[in-house]
Amino acid sequence: MEPIDIGLVVTGGMLVLVVLGMRVAFAAGMAGMIGLIWIFWAKSGYDPARFEKALTVAVKTAGQVPHSKISSQALSLIPTFILIGYLAYYAGLTKALFEAAKKWLAWVPGGLSVSTVFATAGFAAVSGASVATSAVFARIAIPEMLKIGYDKRFAAGVVAAGGTLASLIPPSAILVIYAIIVEQDVGKLLLAGFIPGAFSALIYGLLIIGMALTIKGFGPAVSGFTWKERFLALPPALPIVFVVVTIIFFVYNPFGGDAWGTPTEGGAIGAFVVFLMALVQGMRWPQLKEALLETAKLSVMIFTIIWGVLIYVRFLGFADLPGAFSDWITSLTMSPMLILICILLAYAVLGMFMDAIGMLLLTLPVVYPAVMALNGGEFVSAAESTFGMSGPMCAIWFGILVVKMAEFCLITPPIGLNCFVVAGVRDDLSVQDVFKGVTPFFIADAITIALLVAFPMIVLWLPGQV
Repeated sequence: MEPIDIGLVVTGGMLVLVVLGMRVAFAAGMAGMIGLIWIFWAKSGYDPARFEKALTVAVKTAGQVPHSKISSQALSLIPTFILIGYLAYYAGLTKALFEAAKKWLAWVPGGLSVSTVFATAGFAAVSGASVATSAVFARIAIPEMLKIGYDKRFAAGVVAAGGTLASLIPPSAILVIYAIIVEQDVGKLLLAGFIPGAFSALIYGLLIIGMALTIKGFGPAVSGFTWKERFLALPPALPIVFVVVTIIFFVYNPFGGDAWGTPTEGGAIGAFVVFLMALVQGMRWPQLKEALLETAKLSVMIFTIIWGVLIYVRFLGFADLPGAFSDWITSLTMSPMLILICILLAYAVLGMFMDAIGMLLLTLPVVYPAVMALNGGEFVSAAESTFGMSGPMCAIWFGILVVKMAEFCLITPPIGLNCFVVAGVRDDLSVQDVFKGVTPFFIADAITIALLVAFPMIVLWLPGQV
């Protein structure tokens, strides 16, 4: 059996394990290990005497991968970004952000749910984890919406969908992972996520307002807040704004010239600034301990997925599956834009059965080289001739599209992780309730993705300025 055939068989087996419910990290690690043993043994002609040597080489190869990749300095961004979010929550800064959004936006139709969306967007700017954002606002926003008569399923859907904004709005753990896999500039990718993230929040808000105007008794506007109350609500929320500005100034230096530091250093400084603010706000050891434990749990989960998938990716290299897939994609007679759309639709389907991070880690080593090979490898699609984008900028554009698809997959059944998190926080909600509540947001995400594909400058204008 040829290496490419071994690659297809092992990949098929891994997907079956994932569909059956095995965690992506373990399914990928197991598949990668079996695949490496199989390939090395196949090279000896399946000589029984050479099996032990094949096993030894495979184990050494698999053992070297996690340390060599995880020791990358860029990956240290992930725990620092997650820590920023949990420190902000346990210090009470998140509640202040929600209260400010409520007082300024609750007067519009469906105002409290609109406020929730923009509050989650604001929190996403200091939290790199969608799961953390959903968990935080399930505790804060859902009780407020239920008090004024919102359907509990829709209230849960707003929080689950709003939590996905942390995938795009920097600091974003998924964007960091994408940048490392495809070897692109982390800073520019993080910067590229700002406008699409804000754009997604705006589309969510407009969808909610449209539903409130057309559906009787959907969700009443909340009035009665004076201008004095609105302005007094701003200072408690300013610490989060200050942290975001601190990170941006440190990493991107808007005054011109070289950046003051790397994104990794910016994340560390952001975490330190939030820590000082949390102490000022009165956070004590029990809250700090919880923030550190939650950060450790989520970071370990992410790194475990990375470890397992990297072993599988190393096997893919020996099987030459990325090269074969790239050759097949470039041989298609369809237009590059149509191929790109088909790939995005494939991500939508795949996301129904896999978590976002695992999906990207498993697919990008195969898909990214193929996409970049379209039209002679100079650009992702017909975008260069149409929009004048260079290769690296197309890679950034493709990255935002893929991460937006990963964001979309966080709320799609049956695996939608954000929906499980919201249901886990609220005893009065089932996972089915949350999945029903997020259904309208599929339309909003489809519109957003279509606009990002049609108008790449939504993504590329900001990173093009640095």
